[in-house]
Amino acid sequence: MIAVQIKGRSFKGVLLYNQNKVDKGEAIVLDTNLSSESVVKQTKEFNIVRQQKPNLSKAVYHVSLNLPYEDSKKLSDDKFANLARDYLEGMGFDENQYITYKHFDQDHSHIHIVANRVNFSGNVVSDSHDYKRSETLIRKLEQKYNLTELVRKEESNVLSKGEIEKCLRTGESPDRLVLQSIINELLKQHLTMHEFFEKLKGKEIEVKLNKSSTGLVSGISFKYREVTYKGSKIHRSLSYNNLTKKVKSYEQERINNSISANSTEIGKTREETRRTFSPTEEFSRNYSRKPENYLGESKANEKPKPRIKFRR
Repeated sequence: MIAVQIKGRSFKGVLLYNQNKVDKGEAIVLDTNLSSESVVKQTKEFNIVRQQKPNLSKAVYHVSLNLPYEDSKKLSDDKFANLARDYLEGMGFDENQYITYKHFDQDHSHIHIVANRVNFSGNVVSDSHDYKRSETLIRKLEQKYNLTELVRKEESNVLSKGEIEKCLRTGESPDRLVLQSIINELLKQHLTMHEFFEKLKGKEIEVKLNKSSTGLVSGISFKYREVTYKGSKIHRSLSYNNLTKKVKSYEQERINNSISANSTEIGKTREETRRTFSPTEEFSRNYSRKPENYLGESKANEKPKPRIKFRR
């Protein structure tokens, strides 16, 4: 499970975004302790409690909980609601206003929770080390709800500024994290490289392989939702060299031998691709030129310096 936390300023914006999904039939309200149903009245409810801390600029807590594809059918709506309440309580939101939505606009199951950082008593829920606390909490919830456990310490990436801004605008998890989750889940199935590529194709993810001047595969990219990501940019563990260590080893040689017209070279043309040299060639390139002195004259005319032997 992946949790993406965002703190914002406007309740109306995030509520309106989720309500639009509900109106389109792409989401439902799973659970809430608000009394109002319209966005305008819900915003007023949140802001009434928020006024207890008028100097708090970011009172909006918005988190999305995203399940792996394999877990999409495991949780009923009631269990999803319970999961959301357990998460809120674990993060310190046990006395706060909240509303939980379940979205259907993506293949994987995910929920969005909007909560007030100011609780009913006027205290503010601390955001100190909230990323680490969230990671620890979702590991426990994965076990409690029998969900696939993801080791995010090794597989996670820090969100870029642009990705964070997009989260604030749309409320959706970054595509790069979703793509990362899909790839990591498939790698757990111990597939061959060919099977791995076929599974990705079935999820509408295009794979592109890059060849070096030697004709061997030197890199990999994934096209997801019209955006192409280098494997190493999704995460360093997903570079081509690292991927070949995670699939069945005998497949690597077959892929290298068979890549031809079916593979697409990315990023650089053949002429721009850096040439590799053998150790002999490298030595020849570096030392075949005659050294010159500071006047540009050949040192071939210089007399050799006498060798000095010291007595013991």
